[in-house]
Amino acid sequence: MIPTLILFGLVCGRWWRSALVAAAVGWPVLLLATGTLDLRPLPLLAAAGLAVVNAAVGVAGHQAVRKLILDSVHRA
Repeated sequence: MIPTLILFGLVCGRWWRSALVAAAVGWPVLLLATGTLDLRPLPLLAAAGLAVVNAAVGVAGHQAVRKLILDSVHRA
């Protein structure tokens, strides 16, 4: 679910390192727990990689908005 991970990145974007690690670990674990994936390494790595990319999009959005807000506050 791409929107879920983007939203996760948006919400947790302030702590971007932790958010990306949580996405890389948490998404494959969730897919394993629901029976969507089995324990083959390549699909797990692919799921982790895609989770990080999608969460990174949300993190980038968070960081961009944060920078805009901080820049406007510092100019005032």
